[in-house]
Amino acid sequence: MSRIYALANQKGGVGKTTTAVNVAAYLANLGQRVLVVDVDPQANATASLGVDKNQPQDSSVYDAFIGDVPLLEVIQPTQQANLELAASSPQLAGAEIELVSMRGRETKLRAALRPVRDRYDYIFVDCPPSLGLLTVNALAAAHGVIIPVQCEYLALEGLTQLMTTIQLVRRSLNPTLQVRGLLMTMFDGRANLARQVRDEVQKHFAGQVFTVIVPRNVRLSEAPSYGLPILAYAPQSPGGQAYQALAQELLSGDQQIPNTQSEIPNAAAQK
Repeated sequence: MSRIYALANQKGGVGKTTTAVNVAAYLANLGQRVLVVDVDPQANATASLGVDKNQPQDSSVYDAFIGDVPLLEVIQPTQQANLELAASSPQLAGAEIELVSMRGRETKLRAALRPVRDRYDYIFVDCPPSLGLLTVNALAAAHGVIIPVQCEYLALEGLTQLMTTIQLVRRSLNPTLQVRGLLMTMFDGRANLARQVRDEVQKHFAGQVFTVIVPRNVRLSEAPSYGLPILAYAPQSPGGQAYQALAQELLSGDQQIPNTQSEIPNAAAQK
């Protein structure tokens, strides 16, 4: 049974896409069947996996949201074995407006994923930096949320709002939704502030923070420009080693947790 994780944080530039792409690549390298679903109109996960986001596509996640195109027709292979992509497109920017008047607008992604979910061990949904309908759709479809937190000033800003949104989604749309873990990113151990932020997050969210801390690393920033995950670009870099360790930590932890959430209830009110 697949595990679906949303990568969410309404603060931009914290490492959502970097985490989605790279943990997906390392899990695929470990033999897991993995799908990345890009629901961010910026399409950075799409570009990071080698698809030119500026070139017209036959279909994208937008078509699965708004149209009658099955997600299976949107999914495409990547350069890495076991790793597939449901690409985003600029059209997705207008999807939130179009979704407002639609019946079941908060559960469109859940419905789109249902026919394909058993093809994968892991599905990672890369969310936009907002708490709008696209992110709510991801949370309604997911078993868990992975929250990247940048080790810099104002890192905790917005976390309270995100946790409130998760609670609301759990209450009204997806009672099985859990916080899978907070991930500290862009860590510079030489900076006192970075250490203070790390300690503060670990204190306030005790037991919910991944052991792995992703360092600030130039190679991680360069890899997307080549359309490659860090595994293919610079696996021996500190960033590559961190995401390899994160994939192993996630996989090991999941193997100890029975996947009782294999099917998300359909109890959501249709609007």
